[in-house]
Amino acid sequence: MRTEFDAYWMPFTANRQFKKAPRLLARAEGMHYYTPDGRKVLDGVAGLWCVNAGHARPRIVEAIRAQAGEMDYAPPFQMGHPKAFELAERLVQLTPPGLNRVFYTNSGSESVETALKMAIAYHRVRGEGQRTRLIGRERGYHGVNFGGISVGGIVANRRMFGTLLAGVDHIRHTHDPQRNAFSRGQPAHGAEFADDLERLIALHDASTIAAVIVEPVAGSTGVLIPPQGYLQRLREICDKHGILLIFDEVITGFGRLGTPFAAQRFGVTPDIMTVAKGITNGCVPMGAVFVKQEIHDTFMQGPEHLIEFFHGYTYSAHPLACAAGLGTLDTYAEEGLLERGSGELESYFENAVHSLKGLPRVIDIRNIGLVGAIELEPIPGEPAKRAFQVFLDCWERGVLIRTTGDTIALSPPLIIEKSQIDQIVDTLRGALQRAA
Repeated sequence: MRTEFDAYWMPFTANRQFKKAPRLLARAEGMHYYTPDGRKVLDGVAGLWCVNAGHARPRIVEAIRAQAGEMDYAPPFQMGHPKAFELAERLVQLTPPGLNRVFYTNSGSESVETALKMAIAYHRVRGEGQRTRLIGRERGYHGVNFGGISVGGIVANRRMFGTLLAGVDHIRHTHDPQRNAFSRGQPAHGAEFADDLERLIALHDASTIAAVIVEPVAGSTGVLIPPQGYLQRLREICDKHGILLIFDEVITGFGRLGTPFAAQRFGVTPDIMTVAKGITNGCVPMGAVFVKQEIHDTFMQGPEHLIEFFHGYTYSAHPLACAAGLGTLDTYAEEGLLERGSGELESYFENAVHSLKGLPRVIDIRNIGLVGAIELEPIPGEPAKRAFQVFLDCWERGVLIRTTGDTIALSPPLIIEKSQIDQIVDTLRGALQRAA
């Protein structure tokens, strides 16, 4: 192992493999990264699902630069700064009606922790303090803090960390390759999977359940798209039993599905919604939680001088993050990026990724908006190895993709052109043929 790489323990990385042959990125612009030796790499995954507007966008860069010179930090407890309020007002103009209160965090993981705490505290404040149980979903990903991995359902993220939070249960996932393989957009079959929530309600009793949390489109587990009618059914069941519905839109937010948020794409409004990633185009760490006004207002009682919700972070509403968020929203608006992943471009992307059907070891393809997945048959006894071989092959040929298990995930910046979609898919085609 090379000494200059020893100190950094890398996240979600095969550290020993990486440090034997490092894959380094030196700069980025538009749709591309550049390696230290000047090699150009097309970004097929928007960094890590977050660089929705492309890299080094002038409005965002200048906003951060100016803010750093004006005010580097402002305490968020008992104090505020103008851009925090300006950004919140701009954000709620994009959310579904009713989600008009914003609480700032620094990441998707923190947004999830915040949402879970809000849900439990909300029921306590309104006199139903016995509602403490949280319901997640198998194969769900909600960040890496204890609350997030507890309600999450990805085995590798949970197995090393003990008993996790008490009082958590999971409904079944929606993946059904027997009926839905190679679906285009929302699968036709599986709305009934939402009824698994009724099973848990019968087991635990609705009076003990605070909230259900799901990703509208499950991203990190391999791009699992909700069956037609599934999210509507979850909403109905939660309403029937007085349970809060939380959408984790850390990945699907800010244009990934051709609408500002997945809630609008699917016509289902949650009670609480978590975001991060695209809120600042990945430039400065930031997250947020959108809450319905009636939930917010429930906390606003008692003496006015007392804190209503004992939660927050040193870097909540960080001035540089707020500046980056404003620059990001300006860029989205000026270029119509929040809607660009629909219509003709979505159809072109869909046809391109589905052109890989029939290649050796390709067992499913899924897509919606500008997100897609190609699922591969695992190598017996060596899970995830085949997809990782494809990842390395594409990297050597100038295209960055992402793998999760034996699924290849694509989520390019929303500025992508058709010729660049072709480049990604053609590179993948060659890599899949060589990996067969």
